[in-house]
Amino acid sequence: MKLINLKAAKPDLVVLWNKICLESDISAFEQLYRFLYTRLIKFSVYYVSDKQAAEDLVAEVFIKCWENRLTGTHILNPESYFFIAVKNQSLKYLKKNSSVTFIDLVDVDEDVSATAHTPQYILETKELHKQLNLAIESLAPQAREVFRLIKESGMKYKEVAELLNISPRTVQTQLFRAIAKLRLVLRPLVEMESGENRSGKIISLLMLLGTLTFLYYL
Repeated sequence: MKLINLKAAKPDLVVLWNKICLESDISAFEQLYRFLYTRLIKFSVYYVSDKQAAEDLVAEVFIKCWENRLTGTHILNPESYFFIAVKNQSLKYLKKNSSVTFIDLVDVDEDVSATAHTPQYILETKELHKQLNLAIESLAPQAREVFRLIKESGMKYKEVAELLNISPRTVQTQLFRAIAKLRLVLRPLVEMESGENRSGKIISLLMLLGTLTFLYYL
């Protein structure tokens, strides 16, 4: 019996890119767009702190890439190319909007929280959320950027290394330092609690941190 992989396989972006550049294949372009769009939005939001602005910036990048597709055959890694292009566009945006500041790492869904949790849980989660972001902002610049790229944008070590022009080993080292620092900063938040309250705060932190279970439950 043949097993069916229900998880969508990652498309071959190089093949898609060649079809776009050499054949002006709109279907390949749409497939590339669907695969990268959400991650690029999150990546841009990290810089510009405005989802609407991020959507506009990402759209601009895709439009320019389509308009200049015939001259893009030299691009060997389209995924990294798009992330770098979005980063550059986001930084240009920041230069024109100097008052822009970073937003929270994890969005809190007010509607879901209001129906699924008690008011006390919501308040505690928001406070932990605030403390988490303060802890992240206290990281060294490179460690902070590596952490956000991997956690927020879902990038791999190799992709982050190429984007930041550092070695994969440096990426791993910076991520380890970020995790160690966050663990030290966040641990006091739950050590003062006991029993059910402590377990609840640990669960809340793990939810905010996604799959970062290497914090060893603080």
